[in-house]
Parts: sequence; C-alpha cells; structure tokens
Amino acid sequence: MISTEKVYTKLIKEVLSTDEVLNTFDELEPVDLEFMISRWRGAEVQTHHPLNGFLEATNWYGKEFVSADQVHPLLFTNGNNNIFKVAPNPTATKFALRFPILKSKHLQPMFKLVTVLSKTEVSHARIRMMEYRHKVSATMIYDNLPINDIFRKIDEDTVLGLMDQKGVPNPFFFILKRDK
Repeated sequence: MISTEKVYTKLIKEVLSTDEVLNTFDELEPVDLEFMISRWRGAEVQTHHPLNGFLEATNWYGKEFVSADQVHPLLFTNGNNNIFKVAPNPTATKFALRFPILKSKHLQPMFKLVTVLSKTEVSHARIRMMEYRHKVSATMIYDNLPINDIFRKIDEDTVLGLMDQKGVPNPFFFILKRDK
C-alpha cells in the first residue's frame, strides 16, 4: 500500500520521468463514474512533456463532471477567481505541442482573451468506464478530439489523470483535487 500524501507531494513537487509516473499510476486504484461527479481543480505533473507549462500559462482551473454525458473538460479562471467553461480547440493543442514559446508567461494576456472568446455552456466530453493499462477506470472522452483522460484514485478527493492523445507518444499527467 502506498502513502497517498507521499504520492501527492511527489507528483506535485518533483520533476519525474514518464516511467516513474506510469509506475505510480499503475499502483493506484481505479475510480468509478459516480466518484468523478464533481468540480475539480487541476495541477500539472512535471515530466518534461511538451504540454508541461501550457495549461498553467492559460490559467487552467480544472474539469467539471456533471453526469456521465455532461462533462466540461476545460475550466479556466479570468484572474479574479471567476471560473468559466471553454470549448476545446484542436489547433491550440497542436500548436502547444510544437511551439514551446506558447508556454511563456508573457503570452498570458493573449490566452486570457482566447479563452474568454471560447466560453461555452455546452458539454464537450463524456465519461465512461474503460480499460487502460490492465484496469477498468473512469475515462473522460472528448467529443471532438482524439484524447482520453484516464483517472486513478490517490485519495477520496484526489485523482491522478493521464491524458492519452492519439499521435503523441507519451502521456501527459495531471492531478485533480475535488472542490469542496
């Protein structure tokens, strides 16, 4: 049995290899759909993935699971603690993977404008139980992107998420903490 506090601290504070995080992911227990119904605050796990730093630069807040068929995969803040939903943009993901300059804090005003212009109240994902790495767990499926986010339980209010994107060899990892 692994210490949940130790796992969380290591994932948030250290820069780890993809293999190290995958080993931790594999040790964690799966979660069911009901467990995920909530609003969650996100944080990146640093693994030198090309997306590391991009979500932080865009004021990403997290995700919201309303029901199995109504999921808001991208929540952002406007800097005044106002949280809003954003429609996923396939072009933004492609550019973030190819151009590290997009992670620059100097571009935050541009990202704020783009995210505000992409506000939506429409759900852009759903969640289902799927098998990944030999365990069946809650998996968020984007409506219009070749991306699945798979979740494993760190504790009752924290999950480790793994973003599996078609065409991207290594997964992107993140932590979600349930809003109280």
